[in-house]
Amino acid sequence: MAKFKTLMIPVLAATTAAVALGAALPAAAQSYRHAPVYESRHDGWRSIHQRKYNLDRRIDQGVRTRQLSVREASRLKNELNSLVRLERAYQRDGLSRRERMELDRRYDALSAKIRYERRDHNGRRW
Repeated sequence: MAKFKTLMIPVLAATTAAVALGAALPAAAQSYRHAPVYESRHDGWRSIHQRKYNLDRRIDQGVRTRQLSVREASRLKNELNSLVRLERAYQRDGLSRRERMELDRRYDALSAKIRYERRDHNGRRW
């Protein structure tokens, strides 16, 4: 019986570790970077309106909470409007995969700029 116990403890520990590792691997395999946002409508691509709305809302919220100055918000909104015009130009003859990837990269970059500008404290140290 003692021999059985000494064999079972390592086997149970190994089994428990394997089960825990198996449960953790799918979560660890996912990227930390945001993937392109797809929806079932608009040929699988989030509409211009929805992406513009989300970024525009974040800019307005930054101004309201005084995380963004009026000048920063104006510059970010101009960049957003420029990006929307580019997306509309691409959509005239249909979006290619390369154009979708380029737009997604640019939207991500603008989102990162908004996040940076909201956290830079506008030159204040407190």
